[in-house]
Amino acid sequence: MAPSPAAAADRPGRAWFRGAHARGVIDQADLRTDPDALSRGGWWAVVAEFDGPIHAWRFRHVDTSDRVVRDAGRWRGPAPSDWASSLDQLGYISAVQDVRDAVREGLVYQVNVCRVLSAAMPQRADPAALAVRLARGNPAPYAAMIDVPPLAAAGDPGCWIVSASPELSIEISGGQISSGPIKGTAAEESGLLDKDRAENVMITDLVRNDLQRVCAPGTVAVTDLLRVERHPGLVHLVSRVQGRLRGDPATDPRVWTEILGATHPPGSVSGAPKSTALQLIDSLEPVARGPYCGQIGWIDADRGTARLAVGIRTFWWSQERLRFGTGAGITWGSEPEREWEETELKASRLIGLTST
Repeated sequence: MAPSPAAAADRPGRAWFRGAHARGVIDQADLRTDPDALSRGGWWAVVAEFDGPIHAWRFRHVDTSDRVVRDAGRWRGPAPSDWASSLDQLGYISAVQDVRDAVREGLVYQVNVCRVLSAAMPQRADPAALAVRLARGNPAPYAAMIDVPPLAAAGDPGCWIVSASPELSIEISGGQISSGPIKGTAAEESGLLDKDRAENVMITDLVRNDLQRVCAPGTVAVTDLLRVERHPGLVHLVSRVQGRLRGDPATDPRVWTEILGATHPPGSVSGAPKSTALQLIDSLEPVARGPYCGQIGWIDADRGTARLAVGIRTFWWSQERLRFGTGAGITWGSEPEREWEETELKASRLIGLTST
């Protein structure tokens, strides 16, 4: 990866993704309100909030390495008993039943219902220390860390994120775009149900439709369906969709706007049909998801390449609290108590690694 051209004096900030290390922030933008920012070129770390801005920071120095994030301090997290949930078990089960009612009425086919866990953490801890702990205890294919101190004078809220995401939202290379939606989770492969397989097929079709909005006609295809992937403490059903982009983002930055518009928020963490699912999510979930269930990754505007993960298995720090989201996809075949247990399964290992 080549360094981006000089645009301003460096300010503190660093980012780490599998295979990439970046430092020295020289630009920042909200790509939702400033879609032309990527026309300035360079390598950008991106955090697209599920229900808010699409933050992006341009870095001057970027190098490739398979090493985990460098210069990590010692991690000290909240106590296990400090964590609270935005929805308790009864509240979550009630939300699941509301979705099942909406499915029965023909309003939706599937909705992802989530809750946010949070614990008090007054001091801005070192995210690199948590990134190292998760890399050792819960390695993930789309692990990431972004650490950018806020800069009020520039209207930049900054960023504190550590992710152990297993899910690819979009990858762009050589004029191709691909996505790897996950739907179906269990402790062991034997625990995967027909409901999980049906849900995966449904969301894979939704992702296929999303990619068709930015791909050449006839090029979008499902290249892998219902593959079982093993991750620490659980298994997932994963499919893969791929297509050839209609435009070249390396020569026409407007293509980035089209791509983000078509693929955000990711279908696997919203629902089908997406517009109605988003309305239900807004009515059922008591707090905003923020970067959870958004997209976290990087865009190389010079080369027209990108890799954005779905922002699941992700910690973020804001307003003196450490936060972590967990959720499950709800269909007519969902059993409310089992869906609650799935959210517990997804959270338990990572919350355990983070708590001290």
